Amino acid sequence: MRSGLAARINSPYPTRTCKQTYMDLISTLGLAAACFTTAAFVPQAYKTIKTKSTRGLSAGTYALFFLGTMLWLVYGIYIKDLPIILANSITASLAAIILYLILTIKPKPD
Repeated sequence: MRSGLAARINSPYPTRTCKQTYMDLISTLGLAAACFTTAAFVPQAYKTIKTKSTRGLSAGTYALFFLGTMLWLVYGIYIKDLPIILANSITASLAAIILYLILTIKPKPD
């Protein structure tokens, strides 16, 4: 039975380095952040879609928000970062739907 460096080099199972473990932890942190920030936006989107009421929502805010999430999505694709890609593709879709509703639904008079 071999031990030490020779055993690790010839092993069919790759060994993990501290850096790999650290990067896995960072990726997990990124996925958790993506889940929470995307999930935080879902109730607003759900309520707006369900009620078709955009009263009190700012078209300017949602236009900038949509643009920002699209830029984050492009950035995530460029650096091949799954948490950024997933979170921003979902959030941009929801923001686009809300922005569309803001721009197309006529507010009901008081």
